[in-house]
Amino acid sequence: MERIISRESELERLSDYFKSGRSEFIALYGRRRVGKTFLIRSFFKDQFDFYATGVIDGSRETEMEAFHNALVRYGHKGDKASSWIEAFTQLAELLERKNKNRKRRLTVFIDELPCFDTRRSGFLQALDLFWNSRASWLDNIYLVVCGSATSWMMRNIVNNKAGLHKRTTHTMHLRPFSLGQTEEYLKSRKFRWPRIAVLQAYMVLGGVPYYLSLLDPKKNVPDNIDSLFFSAEPELENEYQRLFNSLFKNADSYMEIIRLLSTRRDGYTRSEIAKELKIADNGHLSDMLDDLEHCDFIRRYNNGSLQKNGIYQLIDFFSLFHYRFGTRRVTDEHFWRNTLGTPEQNNWYGLTFERVCLWHVRQIIHGLRLDAIRHEYYAWRSQKSRPAVQIDLVIDRADGIVTICEMKYSKDDYTLNETEYRNIVRRMETFQKETGHKGGVQVSLVTTYGLNENMYSEISPIPITMDELFG
Repeated sequence: MERIISRESELERLSDYFKSGRSEFIALYGRRRVGKTFLIRSFFKDQFDFYATGVIDGSRETEMEAFHNALVRYGHKGDKASSWIEAFTQLAELLERKNKNRKRRLTVFIDELPCFDTRRSGFLQALDLFWNSRASWLDNIYLVVCGSATSWMMRNIVNNKAGLHKRTTHTMHLRPFSLGQTEEYLKSRKFRWPRIAVLQAYMVLGGVPYYLSLLDPKKNVPDNIDSLFFSAEPELENEYQRLFNSLFKNADSYMEIIRLLSTRRDGYTRSEIAKELKIADNGHLSDMLDDLEHCDFIRRYNNGSLQKNGIYQLIDFFSLFHYRFGTRRVTDEHFWRNTLGTPEQNNWYGLTFERVCLWHVRQIIHGLRLDAIRHEYYAWRSQKSRPAVQIDLVIDRADGIVTICEMKYSKDDYTLNETEYRNIVRRMETFQKETGHKGGVQVSLVTTYGLNENMYSEISPIPITMDELFG
């Protein structure tokens, strides 16, 4: 099996749970294609006492058939169960027989768990009964469940209010790779790209391992993007629809929210989303926004006077690229290569670089050597200035100093000109005036390669480069 890359923290947690000396019920969740199944199979080296996976869009009969076949594969001799309670009873009896013969951890992995829970099937109640009355009593069961339908996992397993309430001993959110992890992954696959190339690929695909696995080390970034999105038979042509259909039952409603958020760089408040989409501002909208946040598509950030009414911003790079370029009907199979250097592509790189920086705030804070100082970070939008002043990243420090970060993408050292210098000064002054901040305000430019020294560069005494983002 292929060696797992850049999941050291997750593997360490799984190992610690394995050595706990008690039964464990672990719920692993994360968006489709992020590598949940691969992580668990790699950790156990495919050595399970029971492993079953649900069938996407399967009927109750199909799901029970898949579960029964898994039972037979691991030693069950009886007939197929007629209910989920009977099926889990068979699993419990199988594990108890194994437990008598070998006093060791019994590992159970149920993949694509949401698929098993078909309408009125009683699956959840049976899982609850299995864990509470049989598995947890054995004290050496290691049960891992996971599924790409993150909204189902959150409501029915992680935040269950009924029989499975607080039954999971641990939850693990598997997120996309960071820039540093992406670089490590690509190096393991014989890529010899410079960091600017890794960054450009990340802006399109994000840190989703499956998408990164489709890249060809023999090609450069533009040719890879053309191959995946604009060739005669692009491999990711229908991936966006497949992605959302696999995650959510009412996928169109979620895609409408993502489409809307793709139109404004600083995002929308919840009430603005409801107004723009002409939908009710109620609990259902809250659930959908929570689902998208749990799947790492959007982030919610607070903003000064809007502390009680957070702003939602699209941070999934694959979705950003889809709505900016992927929805076009282009016939040019080398569209990305042939539009290199155009204002549209350069502007897209600039805006997306801001999102990359916001996904790597911890690396920026480390680069500024602020780890040891208590701090809060947020974005800020003026409520009075016209046009409205927007600051993407404000780091509010316990020493009374505020650091304002400005993100600037460039294919070379960035040169700050007079116009941009004046804009930064305006943002600083507007922030101080509206917030009433009395302490010091510092500016740090986050760039790809660094800042050229000129009469304006002193406004950013501690610039951060792309290398810090890879930390």
